[in-house]
Amino acid sequence: MPKFLMKRWHGYHVITLFVVALLLVGIVTWYQWQIGLIGFFTLGVLAFYSIQARIYFERDLEEYILTLSYRVTKAGEEAITKMPIGIILYNDEKKIEWANPYVMSVISSEVMGKDIKDISKGLITLLEDDEDDDTIQIGELFFHVSIEQNERLIYLLDVTENEETKVLYEEAQTVVALIFLDNYDEVTQGMEDQVRSRLMSQVTLALNNWANENQIFLRRTASDRFIAVMNVKALQAIEKSRFDILDEIRELTGKEKVPITLSVGVGTGEDSLRELGVLAQSSLDLALGRGGDQVAIKKKNGKVTFYGGKSNALEKRTRVRARVISHALRDFVLESEKVFIMGHKNPDMDAIGAAIGVQKIAEVNDKEAAIILDQHDINHDVQKLMEEVENHDDLWSKFITPVEALEEVTPETLLIIVDTHKPSFVIEPKLLEQVERIVVLDHHRRGEDFIHDPVLVYMEPYASSTAELVTELLEYQPKTLKMDRLEATALLAGIIVDTKSFAVRTGARTFDAASFLRSNGADTTLVQKLLKEDLDHYIKRAKLIESADYYRYGVAIATAKEDETCSQIIIAQAADTLLTMKDIVASFVISKRKDGIVSISARSLGEINVQLIMERLNGGGHLSNAATQLEEVSIEEAKEQLKDAIDDYLEGGKS
Repeated sequence: MPKFLMKRWHGYHVITLFVVALLLVGIVTWYQWQIGLIGFFTLGVLAFYSIQARIYFERDLEEYILTLSYRVTKAGEEAITKMPIGIILYNDEKKIEWANPYVMSVISSEVMGKDIKDISKGLITLLEDDEDDDTIQIGELFFHVSIEQNERLIYLLDVTENEETKVLYEEAQTVVALIFLDNYDEVTQGMEDQVRSRLMSQVTLALNNWANENQIFLRRTASDRFIAVMNVKALQAIEKSRFDILDEIRELTGKEKVPITLSVGVGTGEDSLRELGVLAQSSLDLALGRGGDQVAIKKKNGKVTFYGGKSNALEKRTRVRARVISHALRDFVLESEKVFIMGHKNPDMDAIGAAIGVQKIAEVNDKEAAIILDQHDINHDVQKLMEEVENHDDLWSKFITPVEALEEVTPETLLIIVDTHKPSFVIEPKLLEQVERIVVLDHHRRGEDFIHDPVLVYMEPYASSTAELVTELLEYQPKTLKMDRLEATALLAGIIVDTKSFAVRTGARTFDAASFLRSNGADTTLVQKLLKEDLDHYIKRAKLIESADYYRYGVAIATAKEDETCSQIIIAQAADTLLTMKDIVASFVISKRKDGIVSISARSLGEINVQLIMERLNGGGHLSNAATQLEEVSIEEAKEQLKDAIDDYLEGGKS
């Protein structure tokens, strides 16, 4: 306890005792005045002592207060000038009025009178957004910022070491990658052992050199599979090079006339090695589902980044897989109480033809199936087909509206999605939530947005169309198949439309499917009738083509006027026609649709991957055939966004 407090406590007791003693002496004096005089004398001495003590107490108290005040003032001055915390006072104009020496030593010696924005854009952003607390970077240092808006006061605490530690921790996180040699078994099947061994030695050497350069642990797990373990820092370095190992392997095998490419699935963002492995496998499945020759990097939050995808997909389907899928689909149909078939919004010839083919699969297995179709949202391309269907009483009875489907759905219903795999694209998304068993049949390259937890997926980006896939499934149905003329024709029309009359994305299996349909009653004359177009549509398409101009590298862009609308089919046909022109290797057509959405159709001869360009605008498709839709933008704004995406693709490594 301080000395003056001790004295203060002592003084209170003295006064109390003095009062008591005075009373006692007074009483004694009443009876014995001689003793009373002695008592009064003694009390006088005590009073004198008490007064002296009081004087000493007040003097000590005053000295203590003065000393404490000085020490507090001194400590405040020392804190402001010497503590490693920056303090800035600014005025209403966001100019610095005063800063402590720490600010001037670590940020700038000439901060007085300067605008805060000249010192740090991060600081001025915080002030303008009325943020009171955040971490920003000034120069090479990181500071935790606390702002007292009312006092116009800023505190800066150096947290550079914490941030650097955080970066080191994040860079040291483990990354797992699975590497697959596309088409290895098919390509090397007929090779001599010596040639196959030499080719694999070259591929393995290239992969090992790449791994050593980037500090990657690489091990071969099968003839066509590798596993790679690295950290995030190594992954970031590889991303900067945009996975040039894809180009290296493609060029290496290309010299040997062997079309082997790499598909890589990367898992990152998880602490558990098991979860990283699951992410890596999921990423590899995604890369393969998009056609291979690319890298898919999937993170814990579900975000996926793609690199590569420059080459056209090589056909990897086998008859065995088609037969297995066909039998699996039959089992699901037989186990179901009801079968619903649904394509994408604004269905085209391929979607309708595939849906009719799947309905036939259900029929040959003695199951009733219904095709979901919104009569108010039909592609103009299929109007003539639907007119033929309406005149076909039996087939027309199989079509129902989305509302009817929602009313009739049961727990044992099987929903088969054709010609799309994106939940946002289907005709009635609510059905996806109400049906537990979903089958996906599609020929598009797989994107990030995918239908949740389907029981069966048959996605083949190497196929020309979904109608081709469904035709193969029909071939392997165990019961004798008798197709109606219109059913076979609808499937053939879907193949013809998507292949541009067997001109693009056409393989040997495409002709096999067409041959099967022709032998089952498909009418090529009826196909021509179904694909006839109106004169007005022809004129509209010609106007779109007339507006085209060259942008760069053989890229042509055509745009409709702001007040004009075109159907999706006209936009797509204009892009197809432009591609037949001299010196054009990629075409893009931009127009508004009747619903106000700006649509972009993209076509390519294969030199430019239009799928990657469209994905930059939240679209998708194939290497040579893709599209996207943009909302709440003008034609000119859409054109500028498209040009930015093209520039990014051509100048950014085509990742």
